Amino acid sequence: MRYEDETRITSIASAPLGLPVQVEGTVRSTEIAYRPRRQLISRIEDSTGELVLRFFNFYASQAKALAVGAMVRAFGEVRTGFFGGEMIHPRFHVLHGATPLPTALTPIYPTTEGLAQARLRRLIEGALARASLDDTLPEDLCGRLGLCDFREAVDTLHHPRPGADPAALSGRRLPAWRRVKFDELLAQQLSMRKHYRERKARTAPALAQPLEKARRRTAALIELLPFRLTRAQQRAWGEIERDLARPHPMHRLLQGDVGSGKTVIAVLAVLRAVENGLQGAVMAPTEILAEQHFRKFGEWLGPLGLEIAWLTGSQTRKERDSARAAINSGKAAVAIGTHALFQEQVDFRSLGLAVVDEQHRFGVAQRLALRIKGEEPHQLMMSATPIPRTLSMSYYADLDVSVIDELPPGRRPVVTKLIADSRRPEVVRRIREACHAGGQAYWVCPLIEESEQLQLQTALETHAALSREFPELKVGLIHGRLKPAQKAQTMAAFLASRIQLLVGTTVIEVGVDVPKASLMVIEHAERFGLAQLHQLRGRVGRGTTESVCILLYQNPLGEAARKRLRVIFENSDGFVIAREDLLLRGPGEYLGARQSGAPLLRFADLNDDADLIESARTVAEALLTEHPESAERHLARWLGGRADFLKA
Repeated sequence: MRYEDETRITSIASAPLGLPVQVEGTVRSTEIAYRPRRQLISRIEDSTGELVLRFFNFYASQAKALAVGAMVRAFGEVRTGFFGGEMIHPRFHVLHGATPLPTALTPIYPTTEGLAQARLRRLIEGALARASLDDTLPEDLCGRLGLCDFREAVDTLHHPRPGADPAALSGRRLPAWRRVKFDELLAQQLSMRKHYRERKARTAPALAQPLEKARRRTAALIELLPFRLTRAQQRAWGEIERDLARPHPMHRLLQGDVGSGKTVIAVLAVLRAVENGLQGAVMAPTEILAEQHFRKFGEWLGPLGLEIAWLTGSQTRKERDSARAAINSGKAAVAIGTHALFQEQVDFRSLGLAVVDEQHRFGVAQRLALRIKGEEPHQLMMSATPIPRTLSMSYYADLDVSVIDELPPGRRPVVTKLIADSRRPEVVRRIREACHAGGQAYWVCPLIEESEQLQLQTALETHAALSREFPELKVGLIHGRLKPAQKAQTMAAFLASRIQLLVGTTVIEVGVDVPKASLMVIEHAERFGLAQLHQLRGRVGRGTTESVCILLYQNPLGEAARKRLRVIFENSDGFVIAREDLLLRGPGEYLGARQSGAPLLRFADLNDDADLIESARTVAEALLTEHPESAERHLARWLGGRADFLKA
């Protein structure tokens, strides 16, 4: 965690206040006082002055060790006490004869109750003495990259010399830190690229461009679309099409901002599987999003004569049995649903492509469970949460990535307004004006993470209050505790404009597509994360009219909330917002509950060490090709058995 300098002695008279120093002196007196509370007070002196050592928690052995006449070295911060300078709970030891000073700074390690630093240091020194610290990298490679020897790096970090630059040491900028960071990043890259290669060596059905008769379906679908694919969509589809035509399983991430048109690319990919006599499956994290996919896929594939099965946990047993039978027999060419798709009872006749939407919301095991429904299906993952480049190069290095980085023509950017809660009457007036003009609006309730029940209560109260405020409007309500049928009914009514104002929790964050909804109010916006705010804002602006998102915030704002709101107010580009989100939260929180299966980085920083990520990526490929034994040794040192987590 930090280092302390016990390599020198400071005289008592010259010890600066408020800074940790080491002093040496003879015990002049030691007593246990009982007022104002029980404490051990020991006075030591050197040739320049006297210092009090004060302990509020102590053992009898400590009082005994601080006997009059004992020579003591004490380390701690000096502060002004009632009787002059004093140290509170200093670290000390009694000297017996000539005791040389340490030659290196003293490392302070994270520890736990009952495990003292001195004991922990002895254990670590023993472990270092037994450990194999031989270099896993070829010598010429270290020289080319300007990296120090691994053993030297470890020794420097555990035993830094007194002259080491404290700022470089604590800021992790020493050459030794650079080596450790590089090795950690290299292990991550090696693990990802190794499994990427293994996957590419497996066999999957090659979904080549079909013969003329079947190809008419793709042509017919493109004719059916009420728009032309953007250049970015065409590029992404070209990359996916090439992958599908290869006899190896595709493992591609399609990422694009909200509203960029990822769904149509997924439809084209599924159609390619169907044209080759196989089935496609589409899995979404929520019933609302799954149902929207069901509607969209039906709208585009239904006219081509394809049957689509719909499977969710909320269906009746009869409905589920019917859907499973259609999937099992192959009668349903496409299956769409939530996690119900990977239950044991669901068997595909011939699964050729699995599409996983909002892939970061599913754990590795869930994604794997869908994949093993086929012999070796191709897999397309989609995410509307853009992934910053450094994150893409590290945590997603085992995937091929396609990016849709432009919005469809005619899509107008959403105007974002920051409004304090004290101006709520203005917001209410805007809602009334928008709905009376024929538009629709969302009112998103505050995020209350500690209590789902409290959040539900807030949603109910907000719905009741807004229903009283707008007696002339139909005000709907949607939240996570509603039965799926009720949710579907509410969303259908909103889509058909029978509901003008929809009050909801964050269940509307993904997948809701209502072109006439042009106004959104997010209450207590300061409680939401950047990604959530951006996703919610993406629910408006899906038509051709100008759309507005009002972020209603409560004063006073904390510094972190102020930064988040400034970022969302100033930026509409999801990739810029994602990069800022990564800077504010770090990769651990950004990725969620370690869903990627990759161990989080302990030493390297994705923002500060982008150059090292680039180098590690290049070196990983070279090591796997030219020095596979070095690559295996490096993986064994850094990941051990944990590398197996990445096989999914």
